[in-house]
Amino acid sequence: MANIKDVARLANVSVATVSRVINSKGYVNEHTKELVMKAIEELNYVPNEIARSLYRKSSKIIGVIIPDLKNEFFNDMISGMEEVILHHGYKTMLCTSKESIDREKEYLQIFSTNKIDGLILCSNSPDIASYTNLDIPIVALDRIISKDIPSVTADNYMGGILAANRLMSLGCKNIVQFRGPSTVAPANERCNGFLETMNRDPYIRVHTVELDFSTDNTSEIYKFLITHPQIDGIFAGSDIIAARAMRCLKKLGRSVPEDVQIVGYDNISICEFTDPTITTIAQPIQSMGEIAAETLFKLIKKEPIEQLHITLPVELIERESTK
Repeated sequence: MANIKDVARLANVSVATVSRVINSKGYVNEHTKELVMKAIEELNYVPNEIARSLYRKSSKIIGVIIPDLKNEFFNDMISGMEEVILHHGYKTMLCTSKESIDREKEYLQIFSTNKIDGLILCSNSPDIASYTNLDIPIVALDRIISKDIPSVTADNYMGGILAANRLMSLGCKNIVQFRGPSTVAPANERCNGFLETMNRDPYIRVHTVELDFSTDNTSEIYKFLITHPQIDGIFAGSDIIAARAMRCLKKLGRSVPEDVQIVGYDNISICEFTDPTITTIAQPIQSMGEIAAETLFKLIKKEPIEQLHITLPVELIERESTK
């Protein structure tokens, strides 16, 4: 494989001249530049990105930490941010934490060794100082990790209110909330909005079951539903949980929405492929990723940002799982 010295030898110029051409740094006359480019083409030379990053003190890489790639919610979010990152001429270094602080610490070591220019972070780690010590621009996504670090989130509290109001308007009196883990801030926010709204009606009974977002919790859902046949309304902390609940109800011979009304959360594609289709609280998932990336590039360019913490609205999407 050709190296920079081979290019310099073929073009009959110095290594420094080749470096200036590759990195577009410093003056090189057009004739010499043509000689270098021709040598690069003939040798099929690919510049060493690590060496280039050391030269220009920029890796042109954005680090991204998300909890889970299996969840379509995060895939859609990545799709939004990556388009922006590529548009700015950068690449993405993607890491999945599985909500594990230990895994995040391992990624911190990688980021320290391989210089990145910025970080988009979806984390529950209380050790925010470890991230700020990287001394790079950081934007939090899907949750607020510090009052001083810019963030882009959806209005999860309002999402809980919207779900509660819809089930109440349908006349549901025995409701279960299959919520996400209490260690995840958005799950807590939508749970609080839901319960505070439901508590206004003393004639409604609400059960709360905490589930993990990243594991198959079908058996837990089934065990609850088989022992609580009076349930007539379900608020699921994700659309995946809503689909699993629907499958459990079918096994139990209960119909949706005739016997049980269901409201999910996120508005991922599964909502339109179940039978019946799922009513859900829609988050602007792709927009969240795009705005987080645009905010990060403002920080990288040292441009002012108009709003430190951006909260995007959610909406109820009515489908067949509610009457």
